[in-house]
Amino acid sequence: MTMNHDHMNMTNKNTSHEHHDMSSMNHDHMDMSSHEHTSHAGMDSMDMSDMKRRFWWAFFLMLPIIIITPFMGIHLPFTFTFPGSSWVSALLSTLLYFIGSKPFWDGARAEFRTKKPAMVSLITVGLNVTFWYSIYAVLSTQLFHVHVMDFFWEFATLNVIMLLGHRIEMSVTMQAGDATAKLRELMPNIAHVKHNDMLMDMPIDTLKSNMIVRVLAGESFPADGTVVEGVSQVDESLMTGESRLVEKKIGSQVVGGTINGNGTLDVKLTTVGDDSFIGQLKETLLSSQDKKSRAETLADKVAAWLFWVALLFAIGSLLIWTPLRGLGFAVNIAATVLVIACPHALGLAVPLVINRTKAIAAQEGILIKNRKALVAANHLKFALMDKTGTLTTGKFTVQHFSVYDFDQSKALGIMSALDQQSTHPLAQSIVNYAKEQHAPKIQASHVENIAGYGVRGKIDDQLYTLASAKYLKQNHITFTPLQTEGSISYLLEEGRVIAAIAQGDHLKESAPAFIRTLLNQGITPVMITGDNELAAKQIADELKITDIHSQVSPQDKINLVSEYQQHGTTMMIGDGINDAPALAQANLSIAIGVGTEVAHASADAILIADQLSKIIDFINLAKRSNTKQVQNLWWGASYNIIAIPLAAGVLAFAGIMLNPMIAALIMSLSTIIVAINALLLKH
Repeated sequence: MTMNHDHMNMTNKNTSHEHHDMSSMNHDHMDMSSHEHTSHAGMDSMDMSDMKRRFWWAFFLMLPIIIITPFMGIHLPFTFTFPGSSWVSALLSTLLYFIGSKPFWDGARAEFRTKKPAMVSLITVGLNVTFWYSIYAVLSTQLFHVHVMDFFWEFATLNVIMLLGHRIEMSVTMQAGDATAKLRELMPNIAHVKHNDMLMDMPIDTLKSNMIVRVLAGESFPADGTVVEGVSQVDESLMTGESRLVEKKIGSQVVGGTINGNGTLDVKLTTVGDDSFIGQLKETLLSSQDKKSRAETLADKVAAWLFWVALLFAIGSLLIWTPLRGLGFAVNIAATVLVIACPHALGLAVPLVINRTKAIAAQEGILIKNRKALVAANHLKFALMDKTGTLTTGKFTVQHFSVYDFDQSKALGIMSALDQQSTHPLAQSIVNYAKEQHAPKIQASHVENIAGYGVRGKIDDQLYTLASAKYLKQNHITFTPLQTEGSISYLLEEGRVIAAIAQGDHLKESAPAFIRTLLNQGITPVMITGDNELAAKQIADELKITDIHSQVSPQDKINLVSEYQQHGTTMMIGDGINDAPALAQANLSIAIGVGTEVAHASADAILIADQLSKIIDFINLAKRSNTKQVQNLWWGASYNIIAIPLAAGVLAFAGIMLNPMIAALIMSLSTIIVAINALLLKH
């Protein structure tokens, strides 16, 4: 698949071409509230290597402890005790306490600082109860000769298993959500910058917009830009997922991180650093500031409540079992409740799946900016989409040009002057056509947009307007409409029509299959455009779209989205800037394209590869993602509902009891099951 960049301008101009439905509005409807998942509060800062070191120290300290310490007072076949072994166990356990328990202390402190005691706090309380009670037991037995059973065996195994579980969880989480490691490898360390006909090697973090860099065959592009010299084939598999080479020549857009093939290209940089495509991709994948989904919010609330539920169960167990079986037995039960109640599985149920989904989507050419898009994609009823650049290629050609008692060449020069600063495909088509026809170069001043209708400016103190037929009708300007298909613009001199130009566009190859698939999935496609009715109907008929709205302004688009939302979940697909108000209004919004403009667009997701079938892939991925989230939530909730009463000893009369070690194993296993289920989400 060849990705079409030519219909996008990667620069951010102040003037846009409004006579074909443009609105330069930057609107962000995403709540940028910070996303902090309580299951990792305070522990995320600990890197994998530190966790690994602590685990192995704890493991080797545990080995002698479980050999010289009885298990709940029972001497196992490998148990080896000797005079003073209790003191040795206490010493080794103290070392283990300060080495192996520190990550959990830090996590608990972070949870209490945010007034959200939850998962790590439960583990910390359990570890402290078993350790300090065991210290009390040794002192009581050895110094005061009052025998009290210690739990060093349980404490050591519990600590090591919890460290192992968290280490596995960290590893799986990185696999599920980290799709950024390879991005750093894609970018070159230096760029060959042209300066006064000389080449200078500069670090890529010092590059600035408008610099010209030379990219040799086999090198990666250091930033996004426009080719100003040379011809080559470029590997854009980073964006499209396909290894097919794409031809690049003067005027073509290139993206940082893609690989130059067999030629040498000089590129004028347009976006660098965080504004570049790679910068956006990193930010999207690493961002934790998008809104939580409803399921994730619910899971976090339940996880927070579980802390207090588990604490009450533990205290209740302590009070009930102490008079029945003694303090030692009751402490063991309380510690078991605290450990097994840790809602890691519930807390990770949704985030792991979402991270995995975002990583897969990015590899498929879709950046998910707002995780709520995954929920909306499950219930879509309407798909509203702009025509130009969405269903069509956005590459216009002039099909008809007429003048009315005016010089043809001058009229074309005036149109080009008004459209010179616009990034709209229609405007660029007029500018290019004027060059081809050798129209005179004319300078316009005081150029401004007429939102949703066109553009106007002054030339030699005369006011000229380039606008749509709708603008003329609303201003009661008399004119004879061109009887032709295509997008038609009229040139006015002080309110009198002096010329008209009609331009044609072509369907994207992926558009027919995209519309058919939407219909097969029960989603109604709706085409909305600022273009005239004839041009809109021509495209709609080719695609078999029956719901058409033509000659609409940006405000009209917002109103249309609102109307459709009253009848079902509505998706809006546009170019990210022109349709910003409508994108912000929709339940699910998808912007098409790459560049700074798209980064600031009001979209829930960005389609990098200009292929509409990727939107279907996203919808299907969202459905599978939601299934995984529901599965994980059911598992996490069911586990806690069953595990807490069991740990509290409700089946003790039947001889079914748990100890802290078994509780830690079960709890860790539940977390691993949730993580593995998230990883089972495939492309």
